[in-house]
Amino acid sequence: MLSENGLHRVDGGDAGKQETEGPENHRVSMLAGVPHIPAEPAERFLEAELDLNVRLRTLTFGEPVRYTYNPIEYAWETHRCYVQTYCQPGQSVLFLGMNPGPFGMAQTGVPFGEVNAVRDWLKITGEVGHPPEEHPKRPILGLACTQSEVSGARFWGFFRKQCGEPHNFFRHCFVHNLCPLIFMNHTGKNLTPPELPAAERDALLRHCDTTLCQVVAALGVSMVIGVGKVAEQRARRALSEAGVPVRVEGILHPSPRSAQANRGWEAVARAKLEELGVLSLLTT
Repeated sequence: MLSENGLHRVDGGDAGKQETEGPENHRVSMLAGVPHIPAEPAERFLEAELDLNVRLRTLTFGEPVRYTYNPIEYAWETHRCYVQTYCQPGQSVLFLGMNPGPFGMAQTGVPFGEVNAVRDWLKITGEVGHPPEEHPKRPILGLACTQSEVSGARFWGFFRKQCGEPHNFFRHCFVHNLCPLIFMNHTGKNLTPPELPAAERDALLRHCDTTLCQVVAALGVSMVIGVGKVAEQRARRALSEAGVPVRVEGILHPSPRSAQANRGWEAVARAKLEELGVLSLLTT
């Protein structure tokens, strides 16, 4: 929402009922239905994300940001379905994206969440609400969204070809975004965290870095693979500074803005994952 000084404050939208609940009560209500087994990675993962949401709601963003969506709030049902279904003990590799895309996670609550992949391959279900303010060109349609996100279609499409069934991927791997927020300017143009004003970007990423360290500890993974240079570099810095003993690597981002990805992202990703020893995990 916009405050009197023109700054944009993060709000959860109609799925969170922030208007009538304090942050801690809201966190408890969002966790309703999560099996209360503290040792389970899925529960610890969701708790870390909800703690991050509480901290992110204290932030404000000025120009060029006009709209901020948080799908971990308004798409909580589908996001929780994803985590509870696929976040499990024994996973050793965490693929890390930077933040949601307007036709991927923003619609579905799933990282790189191209609608067809999420609905038809991952079999994610649930209601998707709305952020407090929506840009007319970027409405949230949830699993009914008909526009495909290229990055997500490439990402999940590759692993579908390699693995056949989701179980074969998630036995060893999980996928997460460093930052859950999507930012847009007045035209609806997507703004990535590096495009924010420095002070606002740094405050945002400090919170996200803390949660990344919590998530890595909760999952017990031995390798984090940044999808794209920005996610890789941020993960390497945050985890190293926190003293988290985990290997950090990277693969090319499947973005249509990347000429190299457009020339054949799957071949590049396959070669890198084979070099890292990850490809064999997906085919055994």
